[in-house]
Amino acid sequence: MARKHWIDNLRWATVLLVLFYHVFYFYNNKGVFGGIGGFVDDPMRQPQDVVMYILYPWFMMLLFLVAGISSRYALGPAASEPVEGPQYQTHKQFIKSRTLKLLVPSTIGLFVFHWMTGYFNTAVARGTGVFADVPAFIMYFICAFSGTGPLWFIQDLWIFSLLLVLVRKIDKNDRFWKWCGKASMPVIILLGVLVWLGSQALIMNPRPESADGLYNLYKPLTYFVPFLLGYFVFSHDEVQEKVEKIHLPMLIGAVAAGVALVWTGWGKCNTDPEFLAGWLNCLYAWLMILAMLGCFKALFDKTDAFATYMTKSSFGIYIVHYLVIASLGYMMKTYTSLAPWMMYVILFVAVMLLSPVIYEVVKRIPFVRWCVLGEKKRR
Repeated sequence: MARKHWIDNLRWATVLLVLFYHVFYFYNNKGVFGGIGGFVDDPMRQPQDVVMYILYPWFMMLLFLVAGISSRYALGPAASEPVEGPQYQTHKQFIKSRTLKLLVPSTIGLFVFHWMTGYFNTAVARGTGVFADVPAFIMYFICAFSGTGPLWFIQDLWIFSLLLVLVRKIDKNDRFWKWCGKASMPVIILLGVLVWLGSQALIMNPRPESADGLYNLYKPLTYFVPFLLGYFVFSHDEVQEKVEKIHLPMLIGAVAAGVALVWTGWGKCNTDPEFLAGWLNCLYAWLMILAMLGCFKALFDKTDAFATYMTKSSFGIYIVHYLVIASLGYMMKTYTSLAPWMMYVILFVAVMLLSPVIYEVVKRIPFVRWCVLGEKKRR
């Protein structure tokens, strides 16, 4: 099968949007967990936070959906398992490769690299003396676990990959996959109802003393739905072509829904479960996902030197980028009197330029490369 450059381009472009999002997230004043806080107390008076309302509802769902498509391309027809070959992976190979690429960086990598991110994530609490009596050795472990940050994505994805193998064993003759490939355009649009149903699995009133907040952060059912939709539905060429034909109407509908969402939800915490489970948020998310799929299929099915580099490097850039956000973002707000707009500009330029540099350094150090990037050999 010929390489589908538009899927590669869609993946790395979405990763860049994640970096862009985190610049605004770090300084948000809407009550979103994490970051260091905004520049004014009134959540109605920090208009730059609109970026979070525009991106958060859909961009991680899109990454999981693309991951589902890619999983189908990696594994091939279910009936072919356990046949080995250069084109497809067996279930054993798939689990092994996903464990190396996803689980190792999100566990061992915490103690080798991401403890530095955790150091800045805990800086505010340390400044108030919360950890004053904690021994340095224990503090190292606290920083390591606090440095998980965006790695929740690959932790979820590793679990989904294991579950996918079980699903394939159930649908071992690909009957359900083939049936999904016959989906008409109205059915494809109505699949957004599944996105809404997945969002209803969030805990609407999380208990502060429990793990409810952690569950709402990982959103397993919310994200497993688009992952399975990517595998069963959007891995079909016929479905991709149908979405391509309606990319402009979907984009117009997504913009309209997005404007309505911002208008009605402005000032609210855009990560609250009730906000995320709202029908307007889910509608906007699904229309935007379809629009992005269709637009990239129609307009960006090509590659060049930069796109080729980003295709190979976007995963590693995603893995290391938050250290730049947490460290520089914290130091600018704590130790300088720069105007807010300057902090945004500096942080944006820094994360876009320094993240690839850090990635290039890390991938050249053998043991660190394995721990942080899940790569045995330098590519």
